[in-house]
Amino acid sequence: MRNSLIRLLLLLPALLLGEAALALGTVAGTAIDNVAEVSYEVGGSEVTEQSNMLTVTVAEILDVVVTLQDPAKPVSPGDASQELLFTVTNTGNGTEAFALVIDSALAGDDFDPTPSTPVSIYIDTDGSGDLSAGDTQYNPGVNDPSLAPDANIDILIVNDIPAAAADGQIGRSLLQATATTGSGAPGTVFAGAGDGGVDAVAGNSSATDSDTGEYVVSSVQLDLVKSAAVVDQFGGNEPVPGASITYTIVVTPAGGGTASTSRFNDLIPANTTYTAGTLRLNGAPLTDAPDADQGQLVTIAGAPAINVNLGDLTAASGPQTVEFTVTID
Repeated sequence: MRNSLIRLLLLLPALLLGEAALALGTVAGTAIDNVAEVSYEVGGSEVTEQSNMLTVTVAEILDVVVTLQDPAKPVSPGDASQELLFTVTNTGNGTEAFALVIDSALAGDDFDPTPSTPVSIYIDTDGSGDLSAGDTQYNPGVNDPSLAPDANIDILIVNDIPAAAADGQIGRSLLQATATTGSGAPGTVFAGAGDGGVDAVAGNSSATDSDTGEYVVSSVQLDLVKSAAVVDQFGGNEPVPGASITYTIVVTPAGGGTASTSRFNDLIPANTTYTAGTLRLNGAPLTDAPDADQGQLVTIAGAPAINVNLGDLTAASGPQTVEFTVTID
Protein backbone atom coordinates (compact mmCIF):
# COMPACT_ATOMS: atom_id res chain seq x y z
CA MET A 1 0.00 0.00 0.00
CA ARG A 2 1.32 3.34 -0.87
CA ASN A 3 1.92 5.82 1.88
CA SER A 4 -1.29 7.69 2.43
CA LEU A 5 -1.30 11.42 1.70
CA ILE A 6 -3.60 13.10 4.18
CA ARG A 7 -4.91 16.58 3.56
CA LEU A 8 -7.24 18.37 6.00
CA LEU A 9 -9.44 20.94 4.33
CA LEU A 10 -11.91 23.38 5.79
CA LEU A 11 -14.72 24.03 3.37
CA LEU A 12 -15.84 27.61 2.79
CA PRO A 13 -18.87 28.55 4.85
CA ALA A 14 -22.09 28.19 2.93
CA LEU A 15 -22.78 31.89 3.49
CA LEU A 16 -19.85 34.23 3.02
CA LEU A 17 -19.27 36.62 5.91
CA GLY A 18 -18.94 40.35 5.47
CA GLU A 19 -21.26 40.48 2.44
CA ALA A 20 -22.82 43.70 3.72
CA ALA A 21 -20.83 46.46 5.38
CA LEU A 22 -22.90 46.69 8.54
CA ALA A 23 -21.96 48.69 11.62
CA LEU A 24 -21.31 45.52 13.60
CA GLY A 25 -20.78 42.97 10.84
CA THR A 26 -22.93 40.00 9.92
CA VAL A 27 -26.69 40.37 10.34
CA ALA A 28 -28.22 38.74 13.41
CA GLY A 29 -29.75 35.35 12.66
CA THR A 30 -27.30 34.53 9.87
CA ALA A 31 -26.35 30.83 9.89
CA ILE A 32 -22.62 30.11 9.62
CA ASP A 33 -22.26 26.53 8.34
CA ASN A 34 -18.99 24.60 8.39
CA VAL A 35 -17.89 21.11 7.36
CA ALA A 36 -14.39 19.62 7.70
CA GLU A 37 -12.98 17.22 5.11
CA VAL A 38 -10.12 14.72 5.05
CA SER A 39 -8.79 13.19 1.82
CA TYR A 40 -6.32 10.33 1.54
CA GLU A 41 -5.26 7.50 -0.78
CA VAL A 42 -5.86 3.81 -0.25
CA GLY A 43 -4.50 1.36 -2.82
CA GLY A 44 -4.10 4.12 -5.36
CA SER A 45 -7.63 5.42 -4.91
CA GLU A 46 -8.53 8.70 -3.28
CA VAL A 47 -10.99 8.56 -0.44
CA THR A 48 -12.76 11.58 1.06
CA GLU A 49 -14.53 11.71 4.38
CA GLN A 50 -16.58 14.63 5.73
CA SER A 51 -17.35 15.61 9.28
CA ASN A 52 -20.78 16.46 10.55
CA MET A 53 -22.18 19.89 9.67
CA LEU A 54 -21.78 22.51 12.38
CA THR A 55 -24.04 25.58 12.36
CA VAL A 56 -23.47 28.69 14.43
CA THR A 57 -26.21 31.32 14.34
CA VAL A 58 -25.04 34.92 14.72
CA ALA A 59 -26.42 36.62 17.83
CA GLU A 60 -27.81 40.15 17.85
CA ILE A 61 -25.66 43.00 19.16
CA LEU A 62 -27.66 45.83 20.74
CA ASP A 63 -25.97 49.17 20.07
CA VAL A 64 -27.15 52.73 19.44
CA VAL A 65 -25.69 56.20 18.91
CA VAL A 66 -27.51 59.48 19.58
CA THR A 67 -26.03 62.58 17.90
CA LEU A 68 -27.03 66.22 18.35
CA GLN A 69 -27.50 67.98 15.00
CA ASP A 70 -28.10 71.56 16.17
CA PRO A 71 -25.63 74.17 17.40
CA ALA A 72 -26.55 76.11 20.54
CA LYS A 73 -30.03 77.47 19.91
CA PRO A 74 -30.70 81.16 20.62
CA VAL A 75 -33.96 81.73 22.50
CA SER A 76 -35.73 84.50 24.38
CA PRO A 77 -37.22 84.34 27.90
CA GLY A 78 -40.71 82.85 27.77
CA ASP A 79 -40.32 81.25 24.32
CA ALA A 80 -42.52 78.17 23.82
CA SER A 81 -41.93 75.00 21.78
CA GLN A 82 -38.23 75.43 21.08
CA GLU A 83 -36.88 72.31 19.40
CA LEU A 84 -33.48 70.62 19.24
CA LEU A 85 -32.70 68.09 16.50
CA PHE A 86 -30.99 64.74 17.16
CA THR A 87 -30.26 61.66 15.06
CA VAL A 88 -30.68 58.16 16.50
CA THR A 89 -28.67 55.47 14.67
CA ASN A 90 -28.93 51.71 15.15
CA THR A 91 -25.30 50.58 15.17
CA GLY A 92 -26.21 47.00 16.07
CA ASN A 93 -26.59 44.11 13.63
CA GLY A 94 -30.32 43.46 14.02
CA THR A 95 -33.57 45.34 13.64
CA GLU A 96 -34.30 47.04 16.96
CA ALA A 97 -36.86 49.43 18.47
CA PHE A 98 -35.66 52.22 20.74
CA ALA A 99 -37.42 53.89 23.65
CA LEU A 100 -36.87 57.66 23.79
CA VAL A 101 -36.62 59.86 26.90
CA ILE A 102 -36.10 63.61 27.32
CA ASP A 103 -34.30 65.02 30.37
CA SER A 104 -34.17 68.77 30.84
CA ALA A 105 -33.23 68.83 34.54
CA LEU A 106 -29.48 68.56 34.07
CA ALA A 107 -26.82 69.72 36.47
CA GLY A 108 -24.32 72.41 35.56
CA ASP A 109 -26.43 74.76 33.44
CA ASP A 110 -27.99 78.12 34.33
CA PHE A 111 -31.65 77.18 34.00
CA ASP A 112 -33.78 74.11 33.33
CA PRO A 113 -35.82 74.19 30.11
CA THR A 114 -39.35 72.85 30.61
CA PRO A 115 -40.40 69.93 28.37
CA SER A 116 -43.41 71.05 26.37
CA THR A 117 -46.77 69.52 27.17
CA PRO A 118 -48.53 67.34 26.28
CA VAL A 119 -45.77 66.16 23.90
CA SER A 120 -42.07 66.91 24.14
CA ILE A 121 -40.62 64.38 21.65
CA TYR A 122 -41.47 64.25 17.94
CA ILE A 123 -40.30 62.11 15.04
CA ASP A 124 -39.15 64.44 12.26
CA THR A 125 -41.41 62.69 9.76
CA ASP A 126 -41.19 65.35 7.05
CA GLY A 127 -37.41 65.68 7.31
CA SER A 128 -37.58 69.45 7.71
CA GLY A 129 -35.25 69.55 10.71
CA ASP A 130 -37.65 71.65 12.74
CA LEU A 131 -41.03 71.23 14.40
CA SER A 132 -43.86 71.33 11.85
CA ALA A 133 -47.38 70.02 11.31
CA GLY A 134 -46.11 66.96 9.44
CA ASP A 135 -44.09 65.61 12.37
CA THR A 136 -45.27 62.60 14.37
CA GLN A 137 -45.85 62.78 18.12
CA TYR A 138 -43.83 60.16 19.99
CA ASN A 139 -45.87 57.93 22.25
CA PRO A 140 -43.60 55.74 24.46
CA GLY A 141 -44.23 52.04 24.00
CA VAL A 142 -46.61 52.67 21.11
CA ASN A 143 -44.50 54.04 18.27
CA ASP A 144 -40.93 53.46 19.47
CA PRO A 145 -38.88 53.88 16.27
CA SER A 146 -37.80 50.52 14.85
CA LEU A 147 -34.55 50.68 12.90
CA ALA A 148 -32.79 48.20 10.66
CA PRO A 149 -29.02 47.81 11.11
CA ASP A 150 -27.24 51.07 10.22
CA ALA A 151 -30.56 52.90 9.78
CA ASN A 152 -31.22 56.20 11.53
CA ILE A 153 -34.06 58.55 12.33
CA ASP A 154 -34.25 62.24 13.19
CA ILE A 155 -35.89 63.13 16.49
CA LEU A 156 -36.95 66.54 17.85
CA ILE A 157 -37.14 67.32 21.55
CA VAL A 158 -39.23 70.36 22.44
CA ASN A 159 -38.90 72.63 25.47
CA ASP A 160 -40.38 75.87 26.78
CA ILE A 161 -37.99 78.54 28.05
CA PRO A 162 -38.72 79.93 31.54
CA ALA A 163 -39.72 83.59 31.58
CA ALA A 164 -37.16 84.19 34.34
CA ALA A 165 -34.20 83.07 32.20
CA ALA A 166 -31.71 85.92 31.81
CA ASP A 167 -29.69 87.12 28.84
CA GLY A 168 -26.58 84.98 28.28
CA GLN A 169 -27.77 82.04 30.38
CA ILE A 170 -27.56 78.47 29.08
CA GLY A 171 -30.09 75.67 29.59
CA ARG A 172 -29.45 72.08 28.52
CA SER A 173 -31.71 69.24 27.44
CA LEU A 174 -30.89 65.60 26.70
CA LEU A 175 -32.30 62.89 24.45
CA GLN A 176 -31.68 59.26 25.43
CA ALA A 177 -32.41 56.21 23.27
CA THR A 178 -32.46 52.69 24.75
CA ALA A 179 -33.00 49.37 23.00
CA THR A 180 -36.41 47.98 23.96
CA THR A 181 -34.98 44.45 23.99
CA GLY A 182 -32.85 45.41 26.97
CA SER A 183 -29.77 47.28 28.09
CA GLY A 184 -26.91 46.57 30.47
CA ALA A 185 -23.17 46.31 30.77
CA PRO A 186 -21.42 45.31 27.53
CA GLY A 187 -21.76 41.56 27.12
CA THR A 188 -25.05 41.27 28.99
CA VAL A 189 -27.02 38.45 27.32
CA PHE A 190 -30.78 38.47 26.73
CA ALA A 191 -31.43 34.82 25.93
CA GLY A 192 -33.64 34.26 22.89
CA ALA A 193 -34.64 37.93 22.71
CA GLY A 194 -32.88 38.84 19.46
CA ASP A 195 -34.07 38.71 15.86
CA GLY A 196 -35.54 35.34 15.00
CA GLY A 197 -35.14 34.07 18.55
CA VAL A 198 -31.34 34.29 18.70
CA ASP A 199 -29.64 35.65 21.80
CA ALA A 200 -29.25 39.42 22.08
CA VAL A 201 -26.09 40.89 23.59
CA ALA A 202 -25.56 44.44 24.85
CA GLY A 203 -22.77 46.06 22.84
CA ASN A 204 -20.21 48.72 23.68
CA SER A 205 -22.89 51.38 24.17
CA SER A 206 -24.65 49.17 26.75
CA ALA A 207 -27.60 49.40 24.31
CA THR A 208 -28.31 52.98 25.38
CA ASP A 209 -26.88 56.36 24.42
CA SER A 210 -27.65 60.05 24.81
CA ASP A 211 -26.53 63.47 23.67
CA THR A 212 -27.19 66.96 25.00
CA GLY A 213 -28.21 70.19 23.31
CA GLU A 214 -28.12 73.78 24.54
CA TYR A 215 -30.43 76.77 24.58
CA VAL A 216 -28.74 80.16 24.90
CA VAL A 217 -30.90 83.05 26.09
CA SER A 218 -30.27 86.02 23.86
CA SER A 219 -32.33 89.16 23.79
CA VAL A 220 -30.84 89.91 20.38
CA GLN A 221 -31.37 87.64 17.40
CA LEU A 222 -30.19 87.78 13.79
CA ASP A 223 -32.72 87.04 11.06
CA LEU A 224 -31.50 86.04 7.59
CA VAL A 225 -33.40 86.40 4.31
CA LYS A 226 -31.79 85.25 1.06
CA SER A 227 -32.88 86.03 -2.49
CA ALA A 228 -31.42 85.39 -5.94
CA ALA A 229 -31.53 87.15 -9.30
CA VAL A 230 -30.64 85.25 -12.49
CA VAL A 231 -29.33 86.90 -15.68
CA ASP A 232 -28.54 84.71 -18.68
CA GLN A 233 -26.21 85.51 -21.58
CA PHE A 234 -29.16 85.96 -23.93
CA GLY A 235 -30.64 88.87 -22.05
CA GLY A 236 -33.19 86.78 -20.17
CA ASN A 237 -33.38 85.27 -16.69
CA GLU A 238 -33.18 81.54 -17.37
CA PRO A 239 -30.76 79.53 -15.17
CA VAL A 240 -28.84 77.97 -18.07
CA PRO A 241 -25.12 77.11 -18.06
CA GLY A 242 -23.23 80.36 -18.38
CA ALA A 243 -25.92 82.43 -16.65
CA SER A 244 -25.07 84.40 -13.52
CA ILE A 245 -26.83 84.28 -10.18
CA THR A 246 -26.52 87.23 -7.83
CA TYR A 247 -27.34 86.31 -4.25
CA THR A 248 -28.52 88.95 -1.80
CA ILE A 249 -28.61 88.08 1.90
CA VAL A 250 -30.05 90.51 4.43
CA VAL A 251 -29.02 90.01 8.07
CA THR A 252 -31.32 91.92 10.43
CA PRO A 253 -30.61 92.21 14.18
CA ALA A 254 -33.68 92.40 16.39
CA GLY A 255 -34.37 92.72 20.12
CA GLY A 256 -32.10 94.11 22.79
CA GLY A 257 -28.48 93.35 23.59
CA THR A 258 -25.52 92.76 21.30
CA ALA A 259 -24.69 89.93 18.89
CA SER A 260 -20.93 89.98 19.38
CA THR A 261 -18.36 89.19 16.67
CA SER A 262 -21.07 88.19 14.16
CA ARG A 263 -19.73 86.20 11.22
CA PHE A 264 -21.47 85.45 7.92
CA ASN A 265 -20.62 82.33 5.88
CA ASP A 266 -22.19 81.12 2.65
CA LEU A 267 -20.92 78.11 0.67
CA ILE A 268 -20.62 78.64 -3.07
CA PRO A 269 -23.27 76.27 -4.51
CA ALA A 270 -22.22 73.12 -6.31
CA ASN A 271 -22.18 73.38 -10.11
CA THR A 272 -21.38 77.10 -9.95
CA THR A 273 -18.21 79.19 -9.86
CA TYR A 274 -17.77 82.33 -7.81
CA THR A 275 -17.39 85.46 -9.92
CA ALA A 276 -14.26 87.20 -8.65
CA GLY A 277 -14.66 90.70 -7.29
CA THR A 278 -18.43 90.61 -6.79
CA LEU A 279 -18.55 90.51 -2.99
CA ARG A 280 -20.27 93.53 -1.41
CA LEU A 281 -21.41 94.57 2.06
CA ASN A 282 -24.12 97.23 2.24
CA GLY A 283 -23.30 98.21 -1.33
CA ALA A 284 -19.56 98.66 -0.72
CA PRO A 285 -17.16 96.32 -2.56
CA LEU A 286 -15.02 93.91 -0.54
CA THR A 287 -11.91 92.17 -1.82
CA ASP A 288 -11.75 88.40 -2.12
CA ALA A 289 -8.36 88.22 -0.39
CA PRO A 290 -7.81 87.92 3.39
CA ASP A 291 -6.86 91.53 4.00
CA ALA A 292 -7.98 94.53 6.06
CA ASP A 293 -11.59 94.66 4.86
CA GLN A 294 -14.43 92.56 6.30
CA GLY A 295 -14.84 90.01 3.51
CA GLN A 296 -12.93 87.22 1.84
CA LEU A 297 -13.28 84.07 -0.21
CA VAL A 298 -12.36 81.10 2.02
CA THR A 299 -12.45 77.32 1.96
CA ILE A 300 -14.80 75.46 4.31
CA ALA A 301 -14.64 71.65 4.39
CA GLY A 302 -12.90 71.67 1.02
CA ALA A 303 -15.47 73.92 -0.66
CA PRO A 304 -15.21 77.63 -1.55
CA ALA A 305 -17.29 79.97 0.58
CA ILE A 306 -17.97 83.64 1.23
CA ASN A 307 -16.96 84.94 4.67
CA VAL A 308 -17.90 88.37 6.01
CA ASN A 309 -17.14 89.63 9.51
CA LEU A 310 -20.15 91.71 10.53
CA GLY A 311 -18.77 92.64 13.94
CA ASP A 312 -20.91 93.57 16.94
CA LEU A 313 -24.54 94.04 15.91
CA THR A 314 -27.48 95.56 17.75
CA ALA A 315 -30.95 96.50 16.60
CA ALA A 316 -29.57 99.99 16.04
CA SER A 317 -27.09 98.60 13.50
CA GLY A 318 -29.93 97.96 11.08
CA PRO A 319 -30.00 95.40 8.25
CA GLN A 320 -26.64 94.23 6.88
CA THR A 321 -26.78 93.29 3.19
CA VAL A 322 -24.27 90.87 1.65
CA GLU A 323 -24.15 90.34 -2.11
CA PHE A 324 -22.08 88.13 -4.41
CA THR A 325 -22.39 86.55 -7.84
CA VAL A 326 -21.73 83.07 -9.22
CA THR A 327 -21.82 81.63 -12.73
CA ILE A 328 -23.60 78.38 -13.53
CA ASP A 329 -21.04 75.86 -14.84
